[in-house]
Amino acid sequence: MAGPPERAVGPAVGAPGGGVLAPAIRYRDSRLRRIVDVLLVLTGLLVLLPLLVALAVAVRLDTRGPALFRQVRVGRGGKPFEILKFRSMVVTPAGSGPQVSGCRDPRITRVGRVLRGTRLDELPQLVNVLRGEMTVFGPRAEVPRYVDHYTPRERCLLDVRPGIVGAGQLMFAQDQAAALDEADDPERHYLDHQLHPKLALDLAYLDARGPWGDLRLACATARYLTGRQRVPKS
Repeated sequence: MAGPPERAVGPAVGAPGGGVLAPAIRYRDSRLRRIVDVLLVLTGLLVLLPLLVALAVAVRLDTRGPALFRQVRVGRGGKPFEILKFRSMVVTPAGSGPQVSGCRDPRITRVGRVLRGTRLDELPQLVNVLRGEMTVFGPRAEVPRYVDHYTPRERCLLDVRPGIVGAGQLMFAQDQAAALDEADDPERHYLDHQLHPKLALDLAYLDARGPWGDLRLACATARYLTGRQRVPKS
């Protein structure tokens, strides 16, 4: 959902040695998008409140620890914020284990497997949207250590609020976890084979961002969650 065009071309970026790279492309969040986000989230929170309470209770009863998982991600303008999810893993010391995981990761709890398979673990991010830290549809927020690997072109993604549902996230949803399960070093595999293709899809989404693109993304998400259609990778 968007108002006026959200894409603008900025000045050319200087390359080392005085050369010139491709023009810097910058994006913005429209005021209309923010209004629609707030309306959608307020409605969603009212409708989903019983489900949110039930899921929080299920997480607490399954394993010891809080119902919510909080993690620092990079938001608009490179500003860090705490993303909220229902906890799907056992509580471990901070910094232990990779920050990406496959389906067979032993840290995932019984309830966590259900939450991840249905994407219900993402529902607390409605609060992030209400706070103004996220939007409903947009590029996925990454942890700082992965943002450090962004190219200058990819850093344009930080010009907008990150989304609960992103084009790159959706396209890789079915195959990413399986590939990480087979990798000796999941984080290295993610950085070498998954991060940049996902970011390319997010950039393509922003290039054509608008209400129809968001509607297609919403429909593709619904088909994926209901198992009606396999989401293509490109």
